[in-house]
Amino acid sequence: MEKKSRFWRWMMPLITLTAVTSAAVSMSGCAPLLIGAAATTGVVVATDRRMTGAVLDDATMSTTLVYKINEKYGDKVHVSVTSYNGIILLTGEVPDQETLEGVAQMAAKEDRVRAVQNELLIGPLSELSSRANDSFITSKVKTRFIDSDFSPTHVKVVTERGIVYLMGLVKKAEGDQATEIARRTSGVVRVVRIFEYND
Repeated sequence: MEKKSRFWRWMMPLITLTAVTSAAVSMSGCAPLLIGAAATTGVVVATDRRMTGAVLDDATMSTTLVYKINEKYGDKVHVSVTSYNGIILLTGEVPDQETLEGVAQMAAKEDRVRAVQNELLIGPLSELSSRANDSFITSKVKTRFIDSDFSPTHVKVVTERGIVYLMGLVKKAEGDQATEIARRTSGVVRVVRIFEYND
């Protein structure tokens, strides 16, 4: 019973906001794609500890940086960009040190970036099967967060080569619990914490 109440405690704001947004979009008839993007952002903001502006900035930074990296390096690299509260996490593979430094410099030049956590690896690009496995690990960690004492929406989970990166604005106890849950999830090689503590 307690597990169910925890689940609904963090799900209800998402369901309510999604329902309201869906109704608004239905009434507008032919809504532009921008409304869909705003709706998604609205759901995130409803349970996010970041300021609304920070959520939008993070989304913009990630999208812009991915575009710039792809434009410059193309399929020579596999770089994932995650931005949370102005901290950019770079994961993936690049062919050499020069490219690694180049990508990091591009990230550092982004507007409103506060820090860059460069976890890029120099080596061959990961195979699709490896990336699929990383996605599976991420989903397992997130699912296990549902039974925790904190809202799963407060912790961002990124997995690369079996290494789980945890980001978010959390209390120390929440960060410790999230780390322990991730460590005990099958398939996880290591856990890297990139938390900011708010207590």
